[in-house]
Parts: sequence; C-alpha cells; structure tokens
Amino acid sequence: MDAFFTWLHHDTAGLLLLAAAGIALLLFLIIKVKVEPFIALVGTGVVVALVGGVSIEQLVGTPTKSSDALIEKGFASILGHITLIIGLGTVLGAILERSGGAKVLLDRLVRIFGEKGTPLAMGITGFVLGIPVFFDIGIFVLAPLVYVAARRGGRSLALYALPLLAGLSVTHAFLPPHPGPVAAAGLFGVELGWLIIMGLACGIPAWFVSGILWGTWIGKRVHTTVPEDMVADESDAAVGREPGLGTVLLAIGLPMVLILGGTFGNVFLPPGLGRDILIFFGNPAIALTVAVLLAMWLLGTRRGMAASDLATLSSNALRPIGMIILVVGAGAFFGAVLAATGVGAAVAKSLATAGLPVILSAYVISCGLRIAQGSATVAIVTTGGILAPTLTSAGYSQPELALIVIAISSGSIIASHVNDGGFWIISKYFNMSVKDTLKTWTVLETVLSVVGFAVASLLFLVV
Repeated sequence: MDAFFTWLHHDTAGLLLLAAAGIALLLFLIIKVKVEPFIALVGTGVVVALVGGVSIEQLVGTPTKSSDALIEKGFASILGHITLIIGLGTVLGAILERSGGAKVLLDRLVRIFGEKGTPLAMGITGFVLGIPVFFDIGIFVLAPLVYVAARRGGRSLALYALPLLAGLSVTHAFLPPHPGPVAAAGLFGVELGWLIIMGLACGIPAWFVSGILWGTWIGKRVHTTVPEDMVADESDAAVGREPGLGTVLLAIGLPMVLILGGTFGNVFLPPGLGRDILIFFGNPAIALTVAVLLAMWLLGTRRGMAASDLATLSSNALRPIGMIILVVGAGAFFGAVLAATGVGAAVAKSLATAGLPVILSAYVISCGLRIAQGSATVAIVTTGGILAPTLTSAGYSQPELALIVIAISSGSIIASHVNDGGFWIISKYFNMSVKDTLKTWTVLETVLSVVGFAVASLLFLVV
C-alpha cells in the first residue's frame, strides 16, 4: 500500500490518475447525485487533498492559525479579486436594466445587424469590449444585455451568451493588456506590437469559428432561460423616455476606459502623480465604483428615481449573487488542491521532455497545465517560464516568438471544466447545468483553442 501511495503522490501517471479520479467523483456527485456544486467542490477537494498527500495542517491549518491553510487560501485566491467586481458589476447591470439603458443599446445593435444577427452583435460586443477589461468583468457588466436579447428574442439564453463569451475569452488569452500574454511576451522579449498583430490574426478566425459558427449552432440546441432573479424589470416610467445611447455607452464604457488607462499608464508613464492617478482609477474595483455612482446619477437620480428606489434596486440585484460567489470560491479551492498535489508540475515536466517541435511543444505543455489546474493565466506564465531559456537563445524572429506566445495562449484556454472558476461563473450567470456548460462552454473553449493554434502554426511556417 505504501508503494502505491508513493506512486500516486510522485509519479506523473499516479498524479494524473488522482486528478482524473477527483474530477470524475465531482461530476458524479453533481450530475448524478444532484449534490449542490458548492458542497460537492469542497467535499471532493478535501478528499483529493488527503488522498494526494496534503497534510492536515497544510489543508486546514491549526486552531491558532489557518490563514495559510489551503482551504482558506484557495477560496481567497479568487474571491479577493472577484467579489467586489461581481457586486459592483451586478448593480451597474441592474441600473442599466431598470432605466431602459440596456434596451437602448440592444435596439441599436439589432438595427445594425437585424434580429437574426443579434448573436453576431453580441460576439462583436464581447470581442471589442473584451480588449480593455478582464474576462470576468466583461461578463458581469455585459450579462444584462444578453438577458435582454434572450427575453426579446424568445430563444435560448445560450444562443446569445456563447458568442459574447467567445469574444471575451479570445481577447483575454491572446491580446495585451491582459496579464497572461503580456507576461509571456516579457519572458520571451516579444514586442507588444507584434503580439497584437499575431493575436488579432489568430484570434479573429478562432473567435468566429468558436463563437459565431459553433456558438450559434449549439445555442439553438441547448435551451436555457434567463434566470428570473438576475434581471431587474424595466420601470414602466422608463418606457418612452429611455436614456440616450451616448449616456448608456458612457455608463458601460467608463470603467473600461479607466481600466485601460491604468494599464497603459503603468506601462508607459514614469513614476509620478499622473501615473498614480491612472493606476488608482484603473483598478477594476475603483473603476466600477465610479461607474456605478455615475450611473446612479445619470440613469437614476437625474431621471427622477428616488434614493430609496436605488437602494432597493441595488439590494435586490445583489441578493442572488451569494451562491455564485460560493461556487466560484469552491472551484478555486478545488483547483488549488490539484496544484498542491503536484499535478500541474508533473504534467509540465513530462511534456517538456517529449521532444516535440517548439510551437507544438508550447501548445501541448500549456494544454496540460490548463487542464490540470484550471487557470489560463497560470498556464501561460508557467509554460513561458519553462520554455523561455530555450527560446530566448534560439534566434527566433519577433513574429515567430509572437506566434509561439499565441500557441501557448491557445493551449491555456482549452477544455475549461470544473477546476476553472470561469466555468462556474458562466454556469450560474447563464443558468446552465453542469452538463449543459460542458456541452456548450467547454466545447467552445476547445474549438477556440484548436483553431487559434492551427492558425498560429500555419503562420509560423511562412513568417
């Protein structure tokens, strides 16, 4: 028995078996036994940690100190980032809904693309607005538009959500100023200009195939409805006196402009007051706070909404997000457990010695890390760290290095599943069961990954 556990804890095959068994148990509990995902994630994470050799103290701490325990750090690793953002984004979305602002923007998009082209409009919106903002922020801010489109179109929520999600995902993985591609570019010495060019060249076809072609096909076949407790009904008073399009775009675009300003201010400005101001207002929580306060005035108070109405609206909007936060935190804990057992490191080491062509090796290592531990950014940065010593001394050109970064980025988004916090955000926000999320979102990410890598490989042959 000791020999078996030694193999399970230290051999790559044993670690992969442990990860596969844990994921299988989790899916069984959620899909077959119908255990609440939050409870299933925590319970399975604890079992995998104990079987995988994580000590009791490392897992839960001691009676006098638990702040460094895996069960607390796993939750805190993502909740510290998303809790404020989810709350503020939800309130902003509720104000847009109640004022009729979301309807105004949707009307304009439908007028441009037609009723049948609304999914395409959603995809373009996700791609454009996903450039300056993080993936999860884009979901929280733009989800109300998807809800309105689905209600008005009377069709599956997935049909409108998947193109938007594809746009947000491809920009998060392929383009600056997002942390993964920027970090990999720094490790390889790639100019951001080349990364933007190659990111767009590979990302646009990948977005179109995964989000528009696949997303609309599967969206018509997986029926999901708008969650009633996530949408604030438009006020009767707003009908006929909706806000102007410019006001709506300001409310939605302001946090994105502020975040983009903070990112580029940090990169291009010298230390000083101007840089500090941009970084402060470019923090996602601060940017969304400013946007919420402005929206409360522009779309609420200035249009006759009483302070008590705004308070009630905010309270009602925040009520349903508690379970979302718990599930996302539990998903992060499960991913942290898999990382603590050594699954990710074993996969990376094994694949790095496989003797594959460099661009294929970059993709496969990134895929393995993504599937093993769930985070796209971690997969990109870790793969970059593994390959950087070889690539920086091999004489590759800037376009070639940029394409290798895109290959890594493509691998980092493959097969989003139960150890990815984004999987649970999408499942809860777009009212999909775990089975439906696997059928739609997981496959979409895989198509996006494969097409992105295929285009990068073709371009690598000719640059």
